[in-house]
Amino acid sequence: MENFENNLEKIDGKTKLVGLLATPIGHSLSPRMHNLGYTLKGLNYAYLAFEVGNETLEKAVEGMKALDVAGFNVSMPNKMEVIQYLDELDESAKYIGAVNTVVNRDGKLIGYNTDGKGYVNNLKEHGVDLQGKKVTLVGSGGAATPIAVELALAGISEISIFARNDQYFHQAELNVEKINNDMKEYNVKANIFPLEDKEAFRREVAESAILANGTSLGMKPLDHLSILDDNLDVLRKDLIVTDVVYNPAKSKLLAQAEEAGAIIINGLGMMLGQGALGFKLFTGEEMPKDEIKKIMFE
Repeated sequence: MENFENNLEKIDGKTKLVGLLATPIGHSLSPRMHNLGYTLKGLNYAYLAFEVGNETLEKAVEGMKALDVAGFNVSMPNKMEVIQYLDELDESAKYIGAVNTVVNRDGKLIGYNTDGKGYVNNLKEHGVDLQGKKVTLVGSGGAATPIAVELALAGISEISIFARNDQYFHQAELNVEKINNDMKEYNVKANIFPLEDKEAFRREVAESAILANGTSLGMKPLDHLSILDDNLDVLRKDLIVTDVVYNPAKSKLLAQAEEAGAIIINGLGMMLGQGALGFKLFTGEEMPKDEIKKIMFE
């Protein structure tokens, strides 16, 4: 551990700053993950978190640009709001309509969204072939939207999105509309259903290779809940069940799926994966994911 602490002595006049703009920010693992990566790789970067909401976001972005930072991450509630202050968006961020990573390229701020890519890359690392597959995704929010878009970009044939019939259902409808219309060239069929429609849920999961939870249900303090509490009969041995939740490491959903013999993948790989993509965009170097995982999570 001594070596990591001694890395603070290496901060000098050439250290490049990377930041995180979000609120609340105290729980974020990003500063530890990125700074650990810089230490392990011997890179002269420092990652700091800044408590920033929508009201001060414009000034914060201007400040980041003026300070010539390498880039910054954006989390809630700034992921959509930040777009108006950027110079350019990559393809994923355009379709998703939200940004979590901003890179400063010679004074030009370019927005990316690495959340969905982190999810898709994690599936691939687990040997999951997405080509021509059907997916059932539960959720309409900040994690589910990039997952839906990246799955469509990754070559699936069909996605059925289920969301609670509440004020956020409209976002799920917009995601389906986007995939069916704006992303027509990818030939993905997107369907929308209320999560309350148990019969439709049973039918769609039966036809799917993957069932994905894109909601925070199952994360502490909601760790006693699962999207499947009334629908355990949808589980089967060849079904791949994924969760964005990584705390606890095995959510109630994944425990239920494992008990039924399904293949389970938790959200830790997605979290590390999106961080690794940002790390590469900021530094040009690969993040030492495996070492970070050992130190932080094992």
